[in-house]
Amino acid sequence: MKLFVKQSRFSQFVVYACVGAAGTVAQYTVLSSLVLVHACGAVLASGLGAIAGAIVNYILNYRLTFRATASHGKTAPRFFSIAMTGVAINSALMFALIYRLQVGWLTAQCITTACVLILTYGANSLWTFSQA
Repeated sequence: MKLFVKQSRFSQFVVYACVGAAGTVAQYTVLSSLVLVHACGAVLASGLGAIAGAIVNYILNYRLTFRATASHGKTAPRFFSIAMTGVAINSALMFALIYRLQVGWLTAQCITTACVLILTYGANSLWTFSQA
Protein backbone atom coordinates (compact mmCIF):
# COMPACT_ATOMS: atom_id res chain seq x y z
CA MET A 1 0.00 0.00 0.00
CA LYS A 2 1.39 3.39 -0.99
CA LEU A 3 1.77 5.90 1.79
CA PHE A 4 1.18 8.88 -0.50
CA VAL A 5 -1.54 9.63 -3.04
CA LYS A 6 -0.38 10.02 -6.64
CA GLN A 7 0.32 13.67 -7.47
CA SER A 8 -1.05 15.57 -10.44
CA ARG A 9 1.51 16.88 -12.93
CA PHE A 10 0.90 20.43 -11.73
CA SER A 11 1.35 19.66 -8.05
CA GLN A 12 4.40 17.57 -8.91
CA PHE A 13 5.88 20.54 -10.79
CA VAL A 14 5.19 22.79 -7.79
CA VAL A 15 7.01 20.36 -5.49
CA TYR A 16 9.84 20.10 -8.06
CA ALA A 17 10.17 23.89 -8.10
CA CYS A 18 10.16 24.08 -4.30
CA VAL A 19 12.74 21.33 -4.01
CA GLY A 20 14.68 23.14 -6.72
CA ALA A 21 14.76 26.19 -4.47
CA ALA A 22 17.02 24.27 -2.09
CA GLY A 23 19.35 23.38 -4.97
CA THR A 24 19.17 26.96 -6.18
CA VAL A 25 20.25 28.22 -2.77
CA ALA A 26 23.26 25.90 -2.98
CA GLN A 27 24.04 27.06 -6.52
CA TYR A 28 23.69 30.78 -5.79
CA THR A 29 25.76 30.42 -2.59
CA VAL A 30 28.64 28.84 -4.51
CA LEU A 31 28.24 31.30 -7.41
CA SER A 32 28.16 34.40 -5.21
CA SER A 33 30.97 33.24 -2.95
CA LEU A 34 33.33 32.45 -5.82
CA VAL A 35 32.52 35.63 -7.77
CA LEU A 36 32.67 37.96 -4.79
CA VAL A 37 36.07 36.69 -3.63
CA HIS A 38 37.30 36.76 -7.25
CA ALA A 39 38.12 33.05 -7.19
CA CYS A 40 36.83 32.62 -10.75
CA GLY A 41 34.50 34.15 -13.31
CA ALA A 42 30.72 33.98 -13.12
CA VAL A 43 30.32 31.32 -15.82
CA LEU A 44 32.64 28.83 -14.08
CA ALA A 45 31.26 29.72 -10.64
CA SER A 46 27.73 29.17 -11.91
CA GLY A 47 28.66 25.77 -13.34
CA LEU A 48 30.28 24.68 -10.08
CA GLY A 49 27.28 25.93 -8.17
CA ALA A 50 24.96 24.03 -10.51
CA ILE A 51 26.81 20.80 -9.70
CA ALA A 52 26.36 21.45 -5.96
CA GLY A 53 22.69 22.22 -6.56
CA ALA A 54 22.23 19.02 -8.58
CA ILE A 55 23.41 16.89 -5.68
CA VAL A 56 20.92 18.55 -3.33
CA ASN A 57 18.16 18.28 -5.94
CA TYR A 58 18.71 14.58 -6.60
CA ILE A 59 18.30 13.61 -2.97
CA LEU A 60 15.18 15.72 -2.45
CA ASN A 61 13.57 14.88 -5.80
CA TYR A 62 14.11 11.16 -5.29
CA ARG A 63 12.30 11.25 -1.95
CA LEU A 64 9.82 14.13 -2.16
CA THR A 65 8.94 15.11 -5.72
CA PHE A 66 8.80 11.79 -7.49
CA ARG A 67 8.63 9.45 -4.48
CA ALA A 68 10.84 7.09 -6.40
CA THR A 69 10.77 3.38 -5.83
CA ALA A 70 13.39 2.51 -8.45
CA SER A 71 16.93 1.92 -7.26
CA HIS A 72 19.51 4.67 -7.10
CA GLY A 73 21.46 2.56 -9.58
CA LYS A 74 18.73 3.27 -12.14
CA THR A 75 17.74 6.83 -11.23
CA ALA A 76 21.08 8.45 -10.30
CA PRO A 77 22.80 7.95 -13.69
CA ARG A 78 19.73 9.29 -15.48
CA PHE A 79 19.32 12.24 -13.13
CA PHE A 80 22.97 13.25 -13.32
CA SER A 81 23.13 12.91 -17.11
CA ILE A 82 20.22 15.36 -17.27
CA ALA A 83 21.87 17.50 -14.59
CA MET A 84 25.12 17.68 -16.57
CA THR A 85 23.13 18.66 -19.65
CA GLY A 86 21.54 21.33 -17.46
CA VAL A 87 25.00 22.49 -16.34
CA ALA A 88 26.08 22.77 -19.99
CA ILE A 89 22.94 24.74 -20.91
CA ASN A 90 23.38 26.87 -17.80
CA SER A 91 26.98 27.67 -18.71
CA ALA A 92 26.17 28.43 -22.36
CA LEU A 93 23.31 30.74 -21.41
CA MET A 94 25.43 32.46 -18.74
CA PHE A 95 28.20 33.03 -21.28
CA ALA A 96 25.79 34.39 -23.89
CA LEU A 97 23.95 36.65 -21.48
CA ILE A 98 27.06 38.03 -19.78
CA TYR A 99 29.50 38.31 -22.68
CA ARG A 100 27.21 38.76 -25.68
CA LEU A 101 24.26 40.68 -24.24
CA GLN A 102 26.14 42.42 -21.40
CA VAL A 103 23.68 41.29 -18.72
CA GLY A 104 24.90 41.35 -15.09
CA TRP A 105 25.86 37.97 -13.66
CA LEU A 106 23.07 37.80 -11.08
CA THR A 107 20.36 38.74 -13.59
CA ALA A 108 21.85 36.28 -16.07
CA GLN A 109 21.71 33.53 -13.47
CA CYS A 110 18.05 34.27 -12.67
CA ILE A 111 17.10 34.01 -16.35
CA THR A 112 19.18 30.86 -16.77
CA THR A 113 17.70 29.23 -13.69
CA ALA A 114 14.15 29.60 -15.04
CA CYS A 115 15.11 28.08 -18.40
CA VAL A 116 16.96 25.11 -16.90
CA LEU A 117 14.17 24.45 -14.38
CA ILE A 118 11.60 23.91 -17.13
CA LEU A 119 13.88 21.72 -19.25
CA THR A 120 15.10 19.51 -16.42
CA TYR A 121 11.62 19.01 -14.95
CA GLY A 122 10.39 17.70 -18.28
CA ALA A 123 13.33 15.37 -18.72
CA ASN A 124 13.32 14.09 -15.15
CA SER A 125 9.59 13.47 -15.02
CA LEU A 126 9.54 11.70 -18.39
CA TRP A 127 12.75 9.69 -18.09
CA THR A 128 14.56 9.66 -14.75
CA PHE A 129 11.67 9.05 -12.42
CA SER A 130 9.10 7.58 -14.82
CA GLN A 131 7.25 4.52 -13.61
CA ALA A 132 8.07 2.61 -16.80
